[in-house]
Amino acid sequence: MPRRRRPPRPGALADLSPLRILTQIAVLQTCYYALALILILFTAFVAGQAPSPGLLLDWHNVRGDVTTGWTLALCWGLDGLMMVIPILLLIARSKLVPDFALTIHLLHLVTTALYTRAIPDTFYWWLVQFCSAAIMTALGMWACRWRELRPMAFGGTQGKRRKAANGQVFEGAVEEGHGVQGRRGDGYEMLGMASREAG
Repeated sequence: MPRRRRPPRPGALADLSPLRILTQIAVLQTCYYALALILILFTAFVAGQAPSPGLLLDWHNVRGDVTTGWTLALCWGLDGLMMVIPILLLIARSKLVPDFALTIHLLHLVTTALYTRAIPDTFYWWLVQFCSAAIMTALGMWACRWRELRPMAFGGTQGKRRKAANGQVFEGAVEEGHGVQGRRGDGYEMLGMASREAG
């Protein structure tokens, strides 16, 4: 007789599925660059500067000695702040937030290094990325914990008014040991187990 395999823990395969993890990373990375692109294009148009791919991918532009560098640093910081929303919607588990946040910034490092064919070597760029990752991780974990600790509603109808078929209002049902006591109109009635089973 073949040995029966133990069923997996509920949610284990769904949480650790490589395809799901790769999909989440791809979606989060897309959101990361989309938000950064919107912020950088907006600031470029406001400043009257011609937009270019280098503003998004060239780490040389993130400098502390020119206004453009400070503006780009602000955009990347706001990008890390706004990424809390996609993380909350896609990940929703606080213990996974640091992994995804660091993965996003690691892929950004690889992308910028491939675009410029050089590894970033300025302290200011690394400081901006560290601050962005810290903001994304801290606020993402806080938001996910807030969502995890919210009280669950099971759809009870206690304390809600209902209109019965005959137009009368029945409210405030209270479960007791052998029946339900409620108020219908101006009078009170007691429904026993027998009457409920009969109904």
